[in-house]
Order: sequence, then C-alpha cells, then structure tokens
Amino acid sequence: MKTVLLLSLLVCAAFAAPAADEQKAPEAAVEAPEEHVAAAPAGDVEEAAAPQSRFNFCPDGWFSYNSRCFKFINTPLSWYNAEEHCNSLGANLASVSNPREYSFLQQMTQTAGQSIAWLGGFNLQGRWMWIDREGFYYTNWYSQSSTSSYPCMYLHSSCGWRNTQCGSGYCFICSKSPFSC
Repeated sequence: MKTVLLLSLLVCAAFAAPAADEQKAPEAAVEAPEEHVAAAPAGDVEEAAAPQSRFNFCPDGWFSYNSRCFKFINTPLSWYNAEEHCNSLGANLASVSNPREYSFLQQMTQTAGQSIAWLGGFNLQGRWMWIDREGFYYTNWYSQSSTSSYPCMYLHSSCGWRNTQCGSGYCFICSKSPFSC
C-alpha cells in the first residue's frame, strides 16, 4: 500500500513539474478561430479545489495566473454562446477580482490582437454578478449604460469594462481552476 501511495505521489509530481518550469507566454493562451469547436481533451477529470492540492497546473493552451487558468478564445460569439463554449471546456467566462488580474486580462486581449473581450459579468434585476459565482467586490467601470438594455459585461483593452447587449459578437476569455493532484 505504501508503494502504491509513493508511486502515485511521484507520478503526480512528474506531471506537475514541467508546468512549473515552463511558463507559457500569453500568446500561447490564444485559441485560433478554427479550434473553437474542439471538445475538451479526453480523460479530463473532475477538478479538485486548489488550496487542498499540492500541485496545480493548467491544461495545454491555458495560461496560469493567480491560482486560475485563463484562455482567450479568438472567435466572436454572443455572451450566451461564449459562456456555453467556456462550459464545454470545463470553465466559465472570466470574472475579475482585482486590478492586477484585470491588467493581465487586458494584456491577454491585446496579445490576441483584440481590443474587446467578453467577461463573465451580467446584470440581473439591477445587480451585477459573475457567472462563476465569485463575489462582485472589485469594479472597474469605464462607462456603464442602461443595465436593462445592456446586461452583459465586456473588457476594453485600453480602459475599464463596459456593458452592452448580450447578442453582440465578441471574442472572450474563459477561466477555470487548475488541474490538481
């Protein structure tokens, strides 16, 4: 039994080690338009909570930042379809928890050659929320339009976020917890 446990730990460490040594550039986090319909890799396992894990790493094509994995999808979709696509990858549209994280997402958007990208913010009955259920404690509005007509949030790469109609077609950013072992 001890041998099996030790072997499991070594295998886990071996898989996690390359991810720690190879920091991916934001360019690697951009998905080409023709890849947006690809299914999640076979063998994906249910993700464990990061604080309980000793090793965390992001899947290929995702960029790690502040204990989350992010991927820029360079295919314009409506907010709803973008969220559906993120769900198919085991993720949600990205939430933002602080100014540094927002700056990172702006840089990711610029690296992809874009100036606008959907975020996971939406307005429901006069209250802004994140689709991934994170607390909405940090705000960075550049301008805010009527929430009844424009309930979906997008990032602007040169300033704060804005809101617009959910049916507009924009590229988007997905985020999820890293794989753990």
